[in-house]
Amino acid sequence: MKKENSEKNKATYLSDLKIGQKAKVIKLNEQNKAIRRHLLDMGITKGVKVTIKKIAPMGDPVDIELRDYELCLRKADLKQIEVEVIE
Repeated sequence: MKKENSEKNKATYLSDLKIGQKAKVIKLNEQNKAIRRHLLDMGITKGVKVTIKKIAPMGDPVDIELRDYELCLRKADLKQIEVEVIE
């Protein structure tokens, strides 16, 4: 049981999550300012909770749910979002 809890709270990237997993955004990559601004404009901010809804058959794009709407993002963009797994 303790192993499960340590895996839940481990920081990872949104691109590593599986269908149905929920996470809280910890930080956005600051190397590419344009992508960071684009993600912020779409509502992906620190503290927001996201759920992985669907993953395309080839793995790209990924459908996520946040703030009561769904959003499709490329896997490369998901690698810019550091999260803490909730469920």
